[in-house]
Amino acid sequence: MNTIDEKEIHLIVQQVLQQITGTPQTAAAPAPLPAGNSTENPGQAQGRKVVAIGSDHGGFELKEILIPTLHELGFDARDVGAYNKGAVDYPDFAHEVAHLVSVGKAWRGIMIDGAGIGSCIVANKVPGIRAGMAYDFSSAINSREHNDTNVLTLGAGMIGVALAKQIVKVWLATEFGGGRHTARIDKISAVEKQYLK
Repeated sequence: MNTIDEKEIHLIVQQVLQQITGTPQTAAAPAPLPAGNSTENPGQAQGRKVVAIGSDHGGFELKEILIPTLHELGFDARDVGAYNKGAVDYPDFAHEVAHLVSVGKAWRGIMIDGAGIGSCIVANKVPGIRAGMAYDFSSAINSREHNDTNVLTLGAGMIGVALAKQIVKVWLATEFGGGRHTARIDKISAVEKQYLK
């Protein structure tokens, strides 16, 4: 299986963004990643944005691979488990990842199970969470640009390690598009509020 280097990833991301937005993207500037900040803010630790990350037993190995990737990208990874490949229930870990994002203790969250679907359902039960499952560049970018997702779910049994790393990088780097999408996000929040007691 061929791997894609950082420059190729950057070019692909720029091309996809240009196709989606219809505006040329500058190839010289890298996609935005977290900047250092000495002021502690919610979702930050020692100036680094915190990404909560969790998995069930099916996603454990991929989680362990992605944690160093998050560090390399300048994030502080908060591992909520699972801590081994013993059988566990994905709702417990998906809930913890979503909770940390919901209360501002993490900037964003990543949850990995076998298919990514169950964890996405669980995370979306937590108020303030917009979780999206991504399986390629387009779904990762779209979930951020159009839906302002704050939790990413991945299916370890559905994608390989190289693709998972690329999805995480582009998802973390893609900004919310705003504009017409803002009103739609507001409608999502309004639906959620109807059912909060």
